[in-house]
Amino acid sequence: MVVTGFHASRTHKLTPLQKTANRVLAVGHAPVEHGSAHLKNWRILTKLRTDPARATHLLRALLVLTNLEVNR
Repeated sequence: MVVTGFHASRTHKLTPLQKTANRVLAVGHAPVEHGSAHLKNWRILTKLRTDPARATHLLRALLVLTNLEVNR
């Protein structure tokens, strides 16, 4: 299931509750987007041809290394 935010238009402004819901979604999306952006720095992922289970382990290891580097 994909959850998307509310969209405003010229004639339909967002209610305070809709704005809060959009903010909550953004807070949840931000770490995922940042993680994806950092993982793109690892060029090995562009040539990865392996079993998805192994890829998951590799991605987790790379994410740990990336977090260590980013949080220095």
